[in-house]
Amino acid sequence: MAETRNVSFELEAGAQGLRLRALHRPEWEPLCIDWLSADVRRRILAGRKQLLPRALGLHKKADVLIADATAGLGRDGFTLAALGARVILVERHPFVIELLRDALARASTCDEKWAIAACARVEIVQADAREWLRHCPHALDGVHLDPMYPEDGKTALPQKGMQMLRELTDGDDDSAELLRAAMASGAARIAVKRPTKAPWLDERQPNADVVGTQARYDIYLNRR
Repeated sequence: MAETRNVSFELEAGAQGLRLRALHRPEWEPLCIDWLSADVRRRILAGRKQLLPRALGLHKKADVLIADATAGLGRDGFTLAALGARVILVERHPFVIELLRDALARASTCDEKWAIAACARVEIVQADAREWLRHCPHALDGVHLDPMYPEDGKTALPQKGMQMLRELTDGDDDSAELLRAAMASGAARIAVKRPTKAPWLDERQPNADVVGTQARYDIYLNRR
């Protein structure tokens, strides 16, 4: 059980897999990561022309190595893997790591060949992404950053799963440092998700961007 800032969480075994329960929020349903959910399937079926695959260049070349340095629930990373990328999910919180490993184990033992193939392209690393990126042992083609944006009371609340992660991690407000570490990793391409009207992260102007109705990806390029 983890207890910080008057919040309390615990992991428990459920019928559908490992679950995270917020003991201080008894009204919340426990969180279980399901990479084969209808939502994730929709993302995969939408293909490589979505914002995220385009931001990381998958619409041009799918067989790339991507580090998802803000792994979260792993849905973006698994989607990228299902679209052909090799993906490293980097996460530091031990509870989230256990949820991700459980999701990977369940998806890799399902009876759907595409999902099993996608799982084979996913690696999970428990580390502080800032340090891992600075000493990255791989030649990365891309880094994905989707930092939690500070709540301002003006935007809609995120889904319950993301609200739970926000409370578990206390927001992890180190996004500017993460971007600097991603640039230092030598990755050819860094894609940073931002609300459409949000300022550039770390006041750093991107080389390009791809913009949707509710979000955009700022793209930073490293010369190799």
